[in-house]
Amino acid sequence: MTDTNRLSELEKLMAAEARAVELFEEIERRQLITPGITEMQLNRAIFDLAFELQGIRTFWHKRIVRAGKNTLLPYAENPPDLVLRENEILFLDFGPVYEDWEADLGRTYVLGNDPKMVQLKNDTDRLWQEGVDYFQTNYEKLTGADFYTYTCKLAIENGREFGNIHCGHLIGNFPHEKLSGEDKRNYLHPANFDQVSLPDLSGRRRFWIYEMHLIDKDYEIGAFVEGIIPC
Repeated sequence: MTDTNRLSELEKLMAAEARAVELFEEIERRQLITPGITEMQLNRAIFDLAFELQGIRTFWHKRIVRAGKNTLLPYAENPPDLVLRENEILFLDFGPVYEDWEADLGRTYVLGNDPKMVQLKNDTDRLWQEGVDYFQTNYEKLTGADFYTYTCKLAIENGREFGNIHCGHLIGNFPHEKLSGEDKRNYLHPANFDQVSLPDLSGRRRFWIYEMHLIDKDYEIGAFVEGIIPC
């Protein structure tokens, strides 16, 4: 695979993410995140907005809106529907598909001004970027297990816990998950001892989504951010 082709694939993935960012910005502009609505109602409103704004009906994974104590839970869980409160922390995790290229974007929001919620959100955003920087710097020799260990260490050093059994996964041309399945080598997982820079079985460059999910069990809140690592 030539560098030109590799960059073209990365550019398509980055373009898909940029459109997902536009969707999230419109969610804020229209003030869809308001107290008194349920997670499911917000989920449906965002789904409708994606179609209105971008003609998107296809999402490559389940659409997630988590609020309150549900923010403690990782992707695989399906907790009861909660109502957003006046002072609230919540996160969104959406995977829209743009012209057969997957995006996967997660962001945390705070309603009100609870200082613990605000600090947790800010810490999560900051540590996600620290993780991206570390990944890019150590890309050639880093394994999935190495990076998961580093991510958990970041959380602990900042007085938090990491909230999932992995900290990211492959991203690509839709539908990549039919090919990837649950093979741990396709995740930034403690059981993935392959270097992240290795090509896939077809010799193609792999691209990674990084997830930072910090939780505070005592206060019963979590925060989440994810996006592609440009590498």
